[in-house]
Parts: sequence; C-alpha cells; structure tokens
Amino acid sequence: MKKITFLAILFAVLHAEVRAQDVQIPVDTTVVTSHRVNINGQRIDYTATTGMQPVWNEDGETIASLFYTYYKRSGINELKNRPLVISFNGGPGSASVWMHIAYTGPRVLEIDPEGFPIQPYGTKENPYSILDIADIVYVNPVNTGFSRIIEPKGEKKQNRDQFFGVNADVSYLAKWINTFVTRYDRWLSPKYLIGESYGTTRVSGLALELQNSQWMYLNGVILVSPTDIGIDREGPVEVANRLPYFTAAAWYHNLLPQDLQKRDLEELLPEVEQYAINELLPALAKGGFLEQDKKEEVASTMARYSGISEKEILQHNLEVPYNYFWKDLLRDQKGMTVGRLDSRYVGLDRKEAGDSPDYNAELTSWLHSFTPAINHYLRNDLKFKTDLTYYMFGPVHPWDRSRDNTGENLRQAMAQNPNLDVLIQSGYFDGATTYFDAKYTMWQLDPSGKMRDRLSFKGYRSGHMMYLRNEDLKKANDDVREFIQKSLPQPGTPATY
Repeated sequence: MKKITFLAILFAVLHAEVRAQDVQIPVDTTVVTSHRVNINGQRIDYTATTGMQPVWNEDGETIASLFYTYYKRSGINELKNRPLVISFNGGPGSASVWMHIAYTGPRVLEIDPEGFPIQPYGTKENPYSILDIADIVYVNPVNTGFSRIIEPKGEKKQNRDQFFGVNADVSYLAKWINTFVTRYDRWLSPKYLIGESYGTTRVSGLALELQNSQWMYLNGVILVSPTDIGIDREGPVEVANRLPYFTAAAWYHNLLPQDLQKRDLEELLPEVEQYAINELLPALAKGGFLEQDKKEEVASTMARYSGISEKEILQHNLEVPYNYFWKDLLRDQKGMTVGRLDSRYVGLDRKEAGDSPDYNAELTSWLHSFTPAINHYLRNDLKFKTDLTYYMFGPVHPWDRSRDNTGENLRQAMAQNPNLDVLIQSGYFDGATTYFDAKYTMWQLDPSGKMRDRLSFKGYRSGHMMYLRNEDLKKANDDVREFIQKSLPQPGTPATY
C-alpha cells in the first residue's frame, strides 16, 4: 500500500512539473514603460507599450494573438495632428525585429558603422529615429515574434489558410489595425504604412483593404526594398533588369575597369540603366535569333559592366543567374562568395567550384547581432516577460501566393485617395529585391502616369536593410521624415482632384 502511495505521489509531482513547463500564450495584455531619447539633438520623452492583441473570427472567437510594440511620444495632446506609422517586415514569416531595432525606432543595434556585428551585443539610442515627428507601432503577423495561433479547445485545429497567404494576410491584419487604432484613439491621426521586403506586398494590399473593408484612409505608404508586388516583369525584362545591380556590386568590390571604377556610383548607374533598357532588353527579346556579332558585342558590354567574364556571359546566353553571380564575382580574386540581400558581405564556401553559394553570408551576419539584441531588449528594457520563443522566422509555410494583385491594389487606393503618396527606398547592393527592379515597379505601378508626382524613389549605398550602414541610417530616416512632412495636407485642404 505504501509503495502504491509513493508511486501515486511521484506521478502527481512529475505531472505537475510537466504542466508547470507549459508555455502560456498571452492573448490580450500590455506592459507600459517610460523612456527618453535624443533625436537630432532634441530630447524626446516617450512611452513604449508592448502587448498582445487578439485576432477574432466572424463569430467573435479568438483565433490568434499578435505581439506589437507601440512607441508614443509623451506630452502630445492633439493626436489628430500626430502621424502614426504602422510598421511591418516581410519574409513572409519574418518578425518586425529588423526595422524595429535597426531603422526607425528609438533604439538601434550595437553594430559597426558599416552594419557588421560587434560584441557585446545590445542596443543604443537611435539619434535619427522618426519618433520626433511620428508615433510608431511594430506589428508581428501570426507565427512571427511572439505572435501565435490560438487553438480551440479539443482536437480541432485552426485553419492555417486564414493566415498564411497574400490575401488572407491582408484581410486579418486590416481588422487587427482597426482594433489597434480604436483602442489607442488614433482614428483622427494621419496614418502611414511602412513595409520591408515581403512587407511591401503586405502594405500595398493593406492600403486598399483598409479603405474598402475598414473605411480607413492613409496618407502614405513606404516601400522598403520592395518585391514585385504582383507586377509582372518575367522574361527579357527580368533578365535585363539584373545588370545595374551587377554593376553596383562589382563597383563595391573594385572589379570594374578602371575608367568605370573611378566614377562615382550614382553617376555611373544611370548609364547602365539606360543600356539595360535601350540595348540589352531588345537584344534579349530576340533570343536565339540575335545575330552572333551583336550577341558578342552585348556580352562584351555586359562583362565591362558586371565583373563577369565575356566567355561566361556567352556560356549563359546573356542570361547570368543571380546565384551564379553571387558565387562567381569574387571566385578568382578571393575565392569567396558575395551576399544575396547585401553583396557587401562575403562568405566562405566548402569549395570554390559550383554555381551557387553554400549560404547567405549577409543573413547569418544579421542573425548574429539581431537575435540576442531583440530578446534582451524586449524582456529587460521593455519588461515583456514570456517563455515564448521569439520567432525571427516563424512557421508560416506553405504560403498561398496566388491572386497577388497588391500593386494594382495600391494603385487603386491612390486613385481613390488623392491624399495617398508612396515612397520607395532601395539599396544599390541588394541582389534579392534589386534597386532597378524597384524603379521598374514604380514606373509600372501607374500606367497612366497621372500620379507620378505622388511616387518617389530613394537609393542608398548599402543593401536590403540599407539602414544598417550608419550613413544611410541617417539619410533613410531623414527621407522618411521629409516624406511624412510633405505628404501631410495643409489644414482645410480637401481631398479632391
């Protein structure tokens, strides 16, 4: 009898210990802390609200909860004149960490001036943050950061299709934004969306979804390192568009002919852009029927502009893949690869031979510094205590990419709302969402040309996350600040054509 009692007690203790280790998902909670930061020489007092806000289905049942961080400048009484910037990163599946603690927020990573990781890890004041002129909320979609699906009781599971796809993502996030704006009394505030990488697909779709389903009108959309946002550029256009990026990366690594190398990058690139559009694109359109002497002439010019040999370009029939470029650019000089998202970074492969790098050199470097910094910052500085894993990249796949009309959605939102302007920001050394593709997207966004004065482009001498380079951190924030200030209509100005 004593043996049975002992086993029963032991089982109960072990069961209690297992239950005690269950990770709890906070569904609806907030933590508020007070801080200050010096921005452009001005002291800014602000509060930081970290929390979880639910996502509900049509029956009012909680189906997910999103983690967010909301920075609000203190001492501002008239919120109707205070812009609100709603910030998303991309992936899909990426947390909001990147722009949060490296770009627009009041704290940025401890990194070197070019963006490379240093220890000890952590964050420091961001003297260029846009918090002086706008409040900011960083949103983590489902299964990114601390955001999670909330499963119903019993064996039934939530339908993942309601979260993980181009249109599903936009639909539930628009509802979540409505709730956030209502809870924090921001309906009268000028509103801006900023998205990076896949986040540009997200915010382009949200611009129209917010208007049509939530009756919420924006003042601006900022596209950082944009995707194609559903705008077609397949075939010869896609191939020709690669060349200006090839030039930029080769220029950075000092691999262009000296007459080109000694020129300033931003003075050189327009020449290459014109060649890509006016000469390379028509040649590629002829395919195998391009005359051999013309094909050799094009290959020679491409080699001059790209750092890749004429022979290799001809072997690829003028269509040098990105993967091959990243593998080959430094193969003979250093036996190393260059990064995909930022070709300033170099990697070391198992062997020099091959046509694709073993890994993304830039991404491993970024995770090196971002991961410890965000985990420490949220839990220690902002006091959000949880045992949940902070998903830098979360489980969101398969992702439904069908019916991606987000570029057309953005165009229609602009057409319906004369107060809506768009800023595009790109790094010249980004090989994943290249700066010239971003320009092409801007050109194709409004075929009528009637809204071209409401579309603007800014380029930077860095990569996908241009703000990691200190010089561009200042410049890019200043560009966002100027965009917000210029896009605010004068009081009493009607939204009309």
